[in-house]
Amino acid sequence: MDCVLAYDVGTSGTKAVLVTMDGRVLGRAFEAYPTYYPKPLWAEQDPDDWWRAMAATTGRVLNMGGARPGEVQGISFSTQMVNVIPVDSGARPLTRCISWLDGRAGEEARHIMRRLGGPAIFAAVVGTAITGKDLVAKYLWLKRNDADTYARASAFVDASGFIIHKATGRLVYEWGAASVTGLFNLKTKVWDTGLMRFLGCAPSKFPDLVPSCERVGRLTAEAAADLGLIQGIPVFAGSGDAQAGAVGAGAVTDGAGHLNLGTSGFVNIITSRRVTGKKGIATLQSADPSRLILISETETCGACLKWAAQQLYGHTPGNEEYGQLDADVAATAPGAGKLIFTPWMYGERSPIADECVRASFINLGSDHTRAQMTRSIYEGVAYNLRWMLETVSDLYGFRPDPLWVTGGGARGRPWLQIIADVTGRSLESVANPQEASAVGAALIAMVGLGVYPSLEATKAAVKSETLVTPSGAWRPLYDQLFSAFCSIYGSLRRLHHSLNRPDAESLG
Repeated sequence: MDCVLAYDVGTSGTKAVLVTMDGRVLGRAFEAYPTYYPKPLWAEQDPDDWWRAMAATTGRVLNMGGARPGEVQGISFSTQMVNVIPVDSGARPLTRCISWLDGRAGEEARHIMRRLGGPAIFAAVVGTAITGKDLVAKYLWLKRNDADTYARASAFVDASGFIIHKATGRLVYEWGAASVTGLFNLKTKVWDTGLMRFLGCAPSKFPDLVPSCERVGRLTAEAAADLGLIQGIPVFAGSGDAQAGAVGAGAVTDGAGHLNLGTSGFVNIITSRRVTGKKGIATLQSADPSRLILISETETCGACLKWAAQQLYGHTPGNEEYGQLDADVAATAPGAGKLIFTPWMYGERSPIADECVRASFINLGSDHTRAQMTRSIYEGVAYNLRWMLETVSDLYGFRPDPLWVTGGGARGRPWLQIIADVTGRSLESVANPQEASAVGAALIAMVGLGVYPSLEATKAAVKSETLVTPSGAWRPLYDQLFSAFCSIYGSLRRLHHSLNRPDAESLG
């Protein structure tokens, strides 16, 4: 049976998914790898771990799907974004990948904004202030703090570019992933070389740009040997996890909304309108060349539940089980005894953009139980998602209902009900929600293969699985706690900065 092999190169690991031409998932496999935290605010990964994970999962997913290598008609990718890898002339990494979680470049972000009039003016012109997690600040950090690596770098690539080169020998930057750099012109679809020069970035270090559905090459003999596949299989660019996830969720028409509950979480709105980001909300290129994505992202979403599984329930890393957490949460009264959790475990992007903010339990008393702490974590993420959704609605007028839901969190019915109750939105999860980004990447490849005439046409291949509707019974309580939640950042911002900025000792 003809199929497409898609890889979702994520933060906790890589998924390989085998997808038929009508969107059915034949098989899936997963391989984990670590994230390194060598210094405060730093977060790194080894790019070779991604390729090793792809090699480890390929044979397993083919066996599970009962497919032969010769039946794979195309390969595509969904990848984590907002990361940078300096590579030499042979596209070999000169350092570990600086992850999207990494916030080391805070001073560089402030330097860039000072050059353009300061954070307030910068946000008014560009749409949002930048933080040490943004790529343009990370490029400048390399130039200022690791000049040797910056000089030796033949190119800066992201996870997508590294994987595509390993597969095809071609060095490119996909449009969607390029749009998170801050250096991609969303109108002309080219690098903004004038902005690059103004900010001190060398345009020569940025590879050629390609759209998501483009066939970027064919699988090389070396790559085929590594993966256990056949040389010459067409390889398509795919896109970032947010863009591919929207396709896998069926959110491919104007105004469609997509909520992803993964390690991070984000709300996507698909639009043909040209809109400028604000309050940490960004405008990105979608997988469809004619449409954009308005994205509001929270950095640690499912990661908060993972922390609870490890630290409150004693699960070992890589073996987190959420059945007991879900059972405790379902048996605990809404509101968690008015205990509030702020889910900002490693900085935040939206609707507050601040790499120094951290999570906290607010109003914790001696009478609170572990189950209430766990429920407060589920609810805290839901409050943050409501804040994001209401900000999108207030600023741009988008109020999608239902929201298509993907990611591992879409499998947890208690959490979906909490999010529905807190936000007042219906949630519709897709079949195979944890594989939605990989399925989206496969559908992107199918457009490139000519199986579908457009990305909008791929919606027919996406099936819904569960519809969760909000209960109004707890709305007054959640309104009260949400109002309190929204006041916490302003109350604690100065404290977080005094504790977490690298130059904190200089702060009064």
